[in-house]
Amino acid sequence: MRNAAIQHIEAKFLRQDVTVFNTGDSVRVHWKVKEGEKERVQAFEGIVIRKTKGAHRATFTVRKLSFGVGVERVFPLHSPRYEKIEVLSRGKVNRKRLFYLRELKGKAARVDVIEEPKPAKKAAAAS
Repeated sequence: MRNAAIQHIEAKFLRQDVTVFNTGDSVRVHWKVKEGEKERVQAFEGIVIRKTKGAHRATFTVRKLSFGVGVERVFPLHSPRYEKIEVLSRGKVNRKRLFYLRELKGKAARVDVIEEPKPAKKAAAAS
């Protein structure tokens, strides 16, 4: 068991605005990049192939294809370096780690998308 004092200190640094997403989801991570004296926001868009557990140590790995080359990046979930995480689509997968996508190419490397139900329109009240 972890010491209660350490847990209390770690709890201060946990983000409260964490977006809910799972492996297989397509996400866009807006990461703050420092170039010299300036800081800008750079988007990294891809499929989440892994999420690790842990309070402030939790991470997730995003994979994308860039000019035919697979690029993976590991992001800390509670880092202050990202502005936001956008979930573009929800993926339908049966595993928590999608490392098999590394060997697949083209259409075979796609993940099935879960269709999200659209909000029902309210019926106009008859006057």
